[in-house]
Amino acid sequence: MLSIIRKVIFYLLLLSLVSCVSNRNSQVYYDYDHGYHTVLKGETLYAIAFQHGINYKTLAKWNNIRRPYTIYAGQRLKLTRPAVTSKTYAAKRNSSSSIKKKSSSSTKKPEKIIKHEWNWPTKGKVIRTYSSGLGGNKGIDIAGKIGQPVLAASAGKVVYSGNGLAGYGNLIIVKHSEQFLSAYAHNKKLFVKEGGEVKRGEKIAELGKSGTTEAKLHFEIRYKGKPVDPLKYLPKH
Repeated sequence: MLSIIRKVIFYLLLLSLVSCVSNRNSQVYYDYDHGYHTVLKGETLYAIAFQHGINYKTLAKWNNIRRPYTIYAGQRLKLTRPAVTSKTYAAKRNSSSSIKKKSSSSTKKPEKIIKHEWNWPTKGKVIRTYSSGLGGNKGIDIAGKIGQPVLAASAGKVVYSGNGLAGYGNLIIVKHSEQFLSAYAHNKKLFVKEGGEVKRGEKIAELGKSGTTEAKLHFEIRYKGKPVDPLKYLPKH
């Protein structure tokens, strides 16, 4: 009887140890409790910003990262706005005062939002629409056959191509301007690499079901890091 009790205690201790290790690993990856993300090998600033719903330029600014936004494995990125100290506030106020003294001709005009022409990324029926609610769909899901072409919805630069984002399977993210990104998830095969330029309508992947249970394309448009309804941008079917 005593030996059975000892075995039970041993297994309980073992399960507790495994649980602790698992929790530590998840904190190393996300570290949500402390507002940081620890970079893993192969991750890009664009992908991390996309994952957390943050504008990549804002994320870069919070972490003092300059173009071309190079990050490295093990680096801890702040996911929230840094606290403003009294010194920083005073410097900003002085800077603001000096700008006001300059002539109006030297004041920069606000950047205009670049308009795009958008194409449908693949053929098929929309089986799930965009929803901004808690736990809603951040884009649209388009049903299709495995292997059918997935096309770039607009011209731009590939800033992510891989399968490192949980829940997206084989994913491509394209940057179209300083404001707009588009994402193509659950692909079977990817045909473009990070850093490459793509044209509107160019084949960038094959539709699949990676990271999901059915053949479909999950398509998103992000404006300044935030998901928007793609159906408001895409031409009517």
